[in-house]
Amino acid sequence: MTISLLFGVHAHQPVGNFPAVIDDAHIRSYGMFLRVMERYPAFRFSVHFSGWLLDVLLERFPDDMARLAAMTRRGQVEWFGSGDCEPVLAAIPHRDRVTQIATLSDKIERRFGMRPSGAWLTERVWESSVVTSLVATGIRYVAVDDYHFLCAGESQDRLDSFFSTDEDGRRLDLFPISEGARYRLPFSPAGEAVAWLEDLARQGRRAAIYFDDIEKFGIWPETYEWVFEKGWLTQFIEGVLASPLIRTETYADYHARERTRGIVYLPTTSYIEMNEWTLPASRAREYHALVESEKATGRFEAHKPFLRGGIWRNFMSRYSEANWMHKRMLGASRRLAALPAAQRAPEMQEWLHRSQANDAYWHGLFGGLYLPHLRRAIWNNLLQLEAALERLAPWPRQQQGDLDHDGHVETALRSPLLHAYVRDDGHAALVEFSSLALAHNFGDTLRAYPEAYHDKIRYGDAGARAAASGAGIASAHDRVAYLHTILHGDADPDERPRGLFLDSAIDANDMMRPLDGYVPGAEPGRWVAGGEGWRIEKRYALEDDTLSVTFRIEGARPPATIETEINLAMPSCDGFGGRYILADGSVPGGFGDPLRIEDTRSLTLDDSELRGSLRIEASLPVSCDACAHRTVSQSEAGFEKIMQAVCITLAWSPAGGAEQRITLRALPVAS
Repeated sequence: MTISLLFGVHAHQPVGNFPAVIDDAHIRSYGMFLRVMERYPAFRFSVHFSGWLLDVLLERFPDDMARLAAMTRRGQVEWFGSGDCEPVLAAIPHRDRVTQIATLSDKIERRFGMRPSGAWLTERVWESSVVTSLVATGIRYVAVDDYHFLCAGESQDRLDSFFSTDEDGRRLDLFPISEGARYRLPFSPAGEAVAWLEDLARQGRRAAIYFDDIEKFGIWPETYEWVFEKGWLTQFIEGVLASPLIRTETYADYHARERTRGIVYLPTTSYIEMNEWTLPASRAREYHALVESEKATGRFEAHKPFLRGGIWRNFMSRYSEANWMHKRMLGASRRLAALPAAQRAPEMQEWLHRSQANDAYWHGLFGGLYLPHLRRAIWNNLLQLEAALERLAPWPRQQQGDLDHDGHVETALRSPLLHAYVRDDGHAALVEFSSLALAHNFGDTLRAYPEAYHDKIRYGDAGARAAASGAGIASAHDRVAYLHTILHGDADPDERPRGLFLDSAIDANDMMRPLDGYVPGAEPGRWVAGGEGWRIEKRYALEDDTLSVTFRIEGARPPATIETEINLAMPSCDGFGGRYILADGSVPGGFGDPLRIEDTRSLTLDDSELRGSLRIEASLPVSCDACAHRTVSQSEAGFEKIMQAVCITLAWSPAGGAEQRITLRALPVAS
């Protein structure tokens, strides 16, 4: 009896990723993979390219895309669809799921002559609500992990073919991706992988179902040498084609000739590693310890379906920055949907789709929440959409409500050029300060969070898993490496959020007290706090391209000093494109350099990546301290230290009762 190898690869790069990264990925993985596969027409396989990446590759590497088109025409390749900009479908409204899926399917049909019947689910995030959206766009089947089926109570020995599910009377078929295949290909020797498939055939298994990241073939650490220079992919293909027990098929052909295994209803879940990443640090440690304990006793495989961890949406509760971005995106989606159809330009839909790209909303071994350029791409597209909406259907200039459902009211202040949001959580700080002209959110930073994987830095790699086979190479899940030097304290979490205008009072003995007890004043935009014998009023206002924050201190015993901390997301970060400019025009350094100046009234942050600048001015002289705010995170390549923001602290003495007025003015470069 032969076994069908259903072999699929998924290619994706985040919206806004650096062109050099995409070029490198194509050179080391996508292009190499396609050129090898082209030599073996009998090896049939399936592909999914996210739509944004596909557009880039069609423009930059047309010859390799022509190869892929030729392989499609000769029946070697089946295309899978999905959301065009790789959203987590469960995290966006039904109307946007439909437009995202239809956009990519149209693109594939137009460019490659095939309309997808199957779909890749981003990060294999399954919620039953996505069924109706997929079916409405012509999708008949998707591939998710076999772990999803185990969590539904299915036995491993039945997971060799597709099942069916339904929602609201709509049927969708589900293929269970083999974890055994995911961990073997391409990490174990090619001969061992082929022998494993042949053993499955001898056991009477119908299909070996594989669908995973193509980046494992050349981009993951050590894989370029292993897969291409040492010939793993060629050896695997030739071994499969030479085996009398294995035949390759597309998912479409297999689906057309086989019957469903039966009905199944999957729980809300993703792949098992993701379910650990979604947990808060303390719970993730407990979960990881439980998993390791089960492995040590040999019970893990039997109990794995019942050790589920969290769900993808937990990232919105773990990271307030992701939640804020997500809820702002949903608000823009509602506003776009409310426009008359005649006013909805195609670029508006494209901006919305790009603002829904999954990568910047989450974090684990992958996921780009910690990467400023990926968050910036979300905000860039979202704010371009909001600028267009502002011209057609302006929002109210002032608005209050709990926009992100966190229990705190946000006050929105808007002008035709700027949007500012203040959260009523005691800090009275800005959580967003966006320039529509620059399509940039200066408040797009990330606080330092505790992460369970920081234990590997503090205590060494005692808990890391070893590679499955000494003859192969280690998966990125099993490696511990360092891209940057991580010093003691670098991974310590922040005690306060990272916003704009976080205030503190310093008494005559240099004792600092955070001002985190602000309450709303008599009108929107005003907040009041204080201490024994004094009171502070803080007032925000917008006018054209300028935000002003006015501090008024009253009372017989004011603090010796008031400080306000302004965290600013600057696109150049600590690169060459960012620099400070003093009032006299001199340049003391870049954003990654520490800066200390006394008795100043102005500072300009000039940024070539932004194509603009931000000017800070104070009505009273201030001392100014600036430094880089960095976080420590993990990626598939190792631990890295990333600059998130410029942290500027302004301090002044409130003696005499004079008002201090600080302004921020966003200035695009004149074209």
